[in-house]
Amino acid sequence: MDFLPADPLLHLLRRATYGPTPAAIAEIRRLGATAWLDRQLKPSAIADPTADNLVSRLPLSGLSIDGVHAKVTSRAMKPYAWDAMFELSCATVARAVWSERQLLEVMVDFWSNHLNITNMSGDVWDNRPDYDRTVIRAYAFGRFADMLKASARHPAMLTYLDNRFSTKTAPNENYGRELMELHTVGLGYSESDVKNAARMLTGMTVDWGNGRYRYEPSDHATGPIKVLGFSNANATAAGGQTAALAMLDYLAAHPSTAQRIVTKLCVRFVADEPPAALVTWLVKVYLDNKTAIAPVLKALFTSAEFAASVGAKTRTPFEDIVATVRTLGFGPEKSGTDALKALYWSSESAGHAPMAWAPPNGYPDVATAWASPSGQVVRWNTHLNIAAGWWPNSLQRPASLIAAYAGPTLPATYGALINAVATRLVGRTVAPEHATALAAFYGKTPASPLKPTDDAAGWAFPYLLGLLLNSPYFALR
Repeated sequence: MDFLPADPLLHLLRRATYGPTPAAIAEIRRLGATAWLDRQLKPSAIADPTADNLVSRLPLSGLSIDGVHAKVTSRAMKPYAWDAMFELSCATVARAVWSERQLLEVMVDFWSNHLNITNMSGDVWDNRPDYDRTVIRAYAFGRFADMLKASARHPAMLTYLDNRFSTKTAPNENYGRELMELHTVGLGYSESDVKNAARMLTGMTVDWGNGRYRYEPSDHATGPIKVLGFSNANATAAGGQTAALAMLDYLAAHPSTAQRIVTKLCVRFVADEPPAALVTWLVKVYLDNKTAIAPVLKALFTSAEFAASVGAKTRTPFEDIVATVRTLGFGPEKSGTDALKALYWSSESAGHAPMAWAPPNGYPDVATAWASPSGQVVRWNTHLNIAAGWWPNSLQRPASLIAAYAGPTLPATYGALINAVATRLVGRTVAPEHATALAAFYGKTPASPLKPTDDAAGWAFPYLLGLLLNSPYFALR
């Protein structure tokens, strides 16, 4: 059956955000899909006071490399480095739930997986927050070529994939291989391509004193380079960085890279097995726009294939937890960060803490990767914990839950209650057989009268919220 309403505006919100909220629904109905999307693609023009306030409570999350080093002036202060990475994780949760720049946050997650660097990890203790700010967020809607070059000159990537240790006398092939296999063209390269890419990237390293990127000509391997269809004389060590950046530009604009990135975008926003015709068209958009991502997203979201994909995606565990808070409309705690930490730990329990994937390929984004009974139980428990205010217990919740989700007047029957709450949470009424099952949870039928003294109208009402959030009506993206 169709679990989601065939409403194109709600469909766009479910895919281009971390989940509809009452305010987001009102905004998109006022603006229309085109104006709403255009606004989201220009995030710097969107005021974001709630998220900004929350991130300000996590000051270490935005530190530069120099800023982390200033905090960590001795071995005894090394925990500050881990605190900075943990605060980055919590800031990611805060923005995902409460930022007005929702499409930006979704794309930050996308790129954080595509150019994955595990957070938290001791190897990137001094630079992972800076990588998030100066690479992923800075270029999320820009040209992929620029993001790729920024990542290649960032200490986090050079450390994570070992290029900081690569020299002309001992080239390390790890980054050269992942650069092609994961970041750009995908499979189809040769071992010779890997070796040449590794040689070209030598000299791009990290200063051991201050932790910043530097190019070291004396470590660069000179001599002719050929990688796929790219060739460069690579004649001088002084020109090695320029030659390496030219190679990165070539790889970013390669048709196979376009195919890979566009396919991943379609998997994220359209279907686990995206339509081939849509991928083909978006590859052209990517290449015609010189690797710019915003035109690709606009074309994707306005395509017939996107419109026809209602119900074709399932939320990942992190999305599910974030969408729970957004759908319920709960506000952040008035002070402190306890709730943000609790939401982070909930996502960690579900196996999907943001940016925490250990291998370099990033978290999977297909339903089969997350289909496990144990994972489902964790998400179900989290739904009820949040809805009932058990954990986290400091989020701002409505004074009367039943009034917030069923209206100011108590519905006359259990069926009316169920469908009022379903309409508020998932945008539609439930199928009759599902209403019967939900009413049976309370020992009633949909036609049973609902009295103010009934448990369903009091202490047991959050269970109805939890049950609806446990259902496919909510689980589908």
